[in-house]
Amino acid sequence: MGAAVLVAAGLTLTPTASAQSAAADCSTDPSAHVASVPTPEQFFGFPLGTGQTRILTTAEIQNYVAAVAGASDRVRTGTLVKSVLGSDLPYAIVSNSANVTDARLKKLVDDIVSLRDPRTLSDAKAAKIAAENPAIVWVAGNVHGGEKSGADASLKTLYELASGLSCDVAKRNDNLITVILPTQNPDGRDASRRQNEYGFDLNRDWFARSQPETDAKVAMLREYPPQVFIDAHEMGGRQYFFPPNADPIHHEIADQPVDWINRIGEANKAGFGFNGACGGAVTVECYFNYATYDLFYMGYGDTVPAAGFGAAGMTFEKGSTSAVPDRVQQQFNTQWATTGWAAANKHEILSSYFQIWKTALAEGAQGKLEPNEVVQPTNTVQFPVPEQTVRSYFLLPDRQIGDVRKLVERLRNMDVEVYRLTKPLTVPNAKIFGGRSETNKVIPEGAYYIPMEQPQKHWIQATLGEDPYTPFPYFYDVSSWSNPLLAGVDTVYSGDVVAPKADLVRKMEGGVAQGASKKGSYSYPLDSSSASELTFKLLKQGVALKRDLTTGVVSFSPAEVGRAELDELATSLGVTVSAGSSAPTGTALVSPDLGLFNGTGISTTSGSYGEARYVLGARWGIDLKPVGTADINNNTAAFTGRTVLLVPDGSNATGGLTAQGQANLKAWVAGGGTYIGLRNEGTRVARAAGLTSTTEKTKPAGYTVVGSHFRVDTATSDPVGLARPAEDFQFNNGDLILTPSTTGTNVLTYPADGTFWSNGYTVGADALKGSVSLTNEPTGAGHAVLFAYNPLFRAYNENGIHLLANAILQPKGTATATQKRAAARSLAPAEAAAEAQPEAANLGGEWRPIQIQVADADLARTQGVVAKYTGTATVAKADGSSYLTIPNPEGLDIHEHPYLRDLINDLNVAGIPLRSVVG
Repeated sequence: MGAAVLVAAGLTLTPTASAQSAAADCSTDPSAHVASVPTPEQFFGFPLGTGQTRILTTAEIQNYVAAVAGASDRVRTGTLVKSVLGSDLPYAIVSNSANVTDARLKKLVDDIVSLRDPRTLSDAKAAKIAAENPAIVWVAGNVHGGEKSGADASLKTLYELASGLSCDVAKRNDNLITVILPTQNPDGRDASRRQNEYGFDLNRDWFARSQPETDAKVAMLREYPPQVFIDAHEMGGRQYFFPPNADPIHHEIADQPVDWINRIGEANKAGFGFNGACGGAVTVECYFNYATYDLFYMGYGDTVPAAGFGAAGMTFEKGSTSAVPDRVQQQFNTQWATTGWAAANKHEILSSYFQIWKTALAEGAQGKLEPNEVVQPTNTVQFPVPEQTVRSYFLLPDRQIGDVRKLVERLRNMDVEVYRLTKPLTVPNAKIFGGRSETNKVIPEGAYYIPMEQPQKHWIQATLGEDPYTPFPYFYDVSSWSNPLLAGVDTVYSGDVVAPKADLVRKMEGGVAQGASKKGSYSYPLDSSSASELTFKLLKQGVALKRDLTTGVVSFSPAEVGRAELDELATSLGVTVSAGSSAPTGTALVSPDLGLFNGTGISTTSGSYGEARYVLGARWGIDLKPVGTADINNNTAAFTGRTVLLVPDGSNATGGLTAQGQANLKAWVAGGGTYIGLRNEGTRVARAAGLTSTTEKTKPAGYTVVGSHFRVDTATSDPVGLARPAEDFQFNNGDLILTPSTTGTNVLTYPADGTFWSNGYTVGADALKGSVSLTNEPTGAGHAVLFAYNPLFRAYNENGIHLLANAILQPKGTATATQKRAAARSLAPAEAAAEAQPEAANLGGEWRPIQIQVADADLARTQGVVAKYTGTATVAKADGSSYLTIPNPEGLDIHEHPYLRDLINDLNVAGIPLRSVVG
């Protein structure tokens, strides 16, 4: 089969000199295979691809990988990690039998790794490696659990490489080391669910690496760095997508991977028609390019291999409405054509791979950022990368040291070299995150220094940069993910040539600085997400903690926990614990009895509910208890027994609460309960129950905020804002616009003056000026803490996570008898019902709307295309643009949406220029 595919793909393979002998004994018969390796049909009872009768189970995948490895001397296997639910993620490494011996494989991979650091490798040595070594190709499937065909196809690829005797297969194995990871998400696969067990989209988790499946995968990518990476998906419809990508493309992705990606696209076109494409009739309509799938956000299975590893990172998508045989066969066709192209061009790939890192070093030394570019023929760069020089970044250690160190480890775990200043450094021209500048700024001793003159220059800028500088406003995801802004870490960058006194960081810093006397205390500032995690873990162990409600410092007796145990825990989180001579002081912290609201039966893996299970449950160790709508309506012990209630984001404006349920909720808060509401549903349920004086402002026409960061002012005297900086940063992903509270504390407020600042892509963001994103509303002895945004978003919004910890830990107030009586009578059931109706009617469908921006002149044509899919679109106009908004009450993204991808494709086919698409 291998020969036939290669002929169809128009590829000619030439093995390296060292591989000539291995290929000399190959067969001219493309059907020849090693008989001892079980065919898929022998193992499963049906062939994979053409003729396949059903999709494989996770157990079948695991068993087949093991069976092939046991029968073929070309294959090495292992388990990447165990999933959240304990399922194995098996991988297979395939090459010729000589390449996969322990010693030879290590030598080959070490050589590839060495290409990534031209400082230690001569040009002559690099040329020798490129001539004699195989390249590394990864084939990864099923990162979204319900998108299964890529995994099945990868087993067909595995079989061909492991057992084929044709010269075409031999040339692939001689020229490549192929790493096959059939399923990246076995828990999601078993449940036919996009997300993993904690509700995380693993194709958004790549830079944060919060989930075990992602973290282990990226660690293995460091061990076996790819030059080509296939991420096999499914989508709606019947067509197949492979690159060239849609714009935007992140500017720090090097030229070489983009070139390889586009050329692999041509190879896929040539090989796409082999055996079964579109039911046997191959036309251009069977596949498409230049649409939907961008190469921008640094959390994808294509962007991270591209920017972080210099690989041709590619998303392949097959329409899920096609029959199983077509889906699997077409996924195999693209995998086979891609590996064929990589084998045919492996010498050029490895030679160019070395140049990627040489260029990065040279650009870093010059402080040069890559320019913005577009690849779609009809597009132009709308937002160029500004003229600036960036030679170094500095993470300041003045506060949130745990989160600073966490960020340092995140960088180090992507091979970034980070240094710690041993003496203060004066920077003549400093840029301070948040759009400010300062001359002769003194960077203190202990600050972390990240020079751009190192091989990972592209990755540093792609993840630390103050702004991603989108070239073209089409968004498949967020437009900002600046790691320092997510953590609220004080950060400085500069184009100055500096020579700091600094030591290379070689391990996680933190821990117990010194032992405390029996009558003294241990203490640390609860000023970060990392310190929050330490706090909840100590509380879970029964440690009696006190917190100073002025400084935010937590203290406890040395008798409460052993020094060695404390040192290990604090070091793992990057928190420094100090010793003092005085006894612990402050207000006692209490472990929360926390109820997690699941309405009328929210999936435990959905949205911010799953994120809460992960952050609060898995990381912090809080025993989360489900609280349903009926529990609140009926005032059951499952609700009344809780001290804290967290209502995640969702689309139900009342949470299904009756008038009596709303009265019950308000009485529970007045009695000392802490209500915490996240984003849409969390704030709206509170409003319906009379727990807040905030109101929602209507977003103006054209208003667009696509996952951007904003400066906010913090009420640091409030328990929820405790130990945060007076000026902070907050991530906004098209969130609510709330008027300030007149009855509580406005903890986070968007400035109304010249300090207002944002990054990423925004239109009309001035509407946020003076509005609030976090309030703390007292009712009797309790509080309602309302986040207009989702602080748990993807578990990487560290400053939001710290604020959430503050909200959970704040002490309850003391209600007077008058306050209690007022709270009990303030919301009669009839009034509650009257308040609830407008919320449910007017706001319930606005959870995550889809907005398409076109020129006013193109409105009529756009409406004609949109009308084929829905009659619910509304139109608003502003500044020469028309905005069509399509309700999306289930909050579906473009992958899950039943028609959005096809709609955008039809608009492109109709030649309608899209000014932006947000969904």
